[in-house]
Amino acid sequence: MGAVTMKIGVLGTGNMARVLGTAWVRAGHEIAVSGRSSDKARALADRLGGGAGVVEPEEVTEGQDAVLLAVPWEAVEDVLAGAGAGDGSLRGTALIDPVNAVDHGAGIVQVDGGGSAAQRIAGLAPGAHVVKAFHLFPAALWERPSPSAPPVVAMCGDDPGALDTAGVLVRDAGGVPAVLGPLSRSRQLEEVAGFAAALHLSGADPAAALPSTAGAS
Repeated sequence: MGAVTMKIGVLGTGNMARVLGTAWVRAGHEIAVSGRSSDKARALADRLGGGAGVVEPEEVTEGQDAVLLAVPWEAVEDVLAGAGAGDGSLRGTALIDPVNAVDHGAGIVQVDGGGSAAQRIAGLAPGAHVVKAFHLFPAALWERPSPSAPPVVAMCGDDPGALDTAGVLVRDAGGVPAVLGPLSRSRQLEEVAGFAAALHLSGADPAAALPSTAGAS
């Protein structure tokens, strides 16, 4: 069980919500699921077990230590509006953003006018402490992370407390947190996802395109 027990709201019912929710239930955290489909939210909560519950979108932010926004980029605005984020419902809450605003057919970040998806999310949720995290690895990796080579989760955020909260949740999922910098650097992280998608489409292994310091003197 994790050293800290938290209450976590999950906005979304897809694979990322499922695998991270499963890890966090296993670590002893309390999970409240909300989705655009109440039937899918109930099915996910039942699958998570551990007393995971279902709440309405406008209730998912109430009393939570963190909220995971695990929805496609094109659904972000509607989902946050449904949760009352524009009215400040997430103020003071760690909002974990694993969203990939990437055209996976070309590897291009789909955020017009500069900035990042994470910064747009912060604008849609005034007062939330947005942390960009978990967006670089597929959901399947979190079902069986390697204890000998755990995934390093690069994160960006402006609030130290929110980064600490996200770090706990990364470790509880089997990863290692690494803070890249403030949220202003989140575009850099999002471009990495596009880089990886483009290389994968070309038939190359993205990991092999990055230098390794193993064995370096």
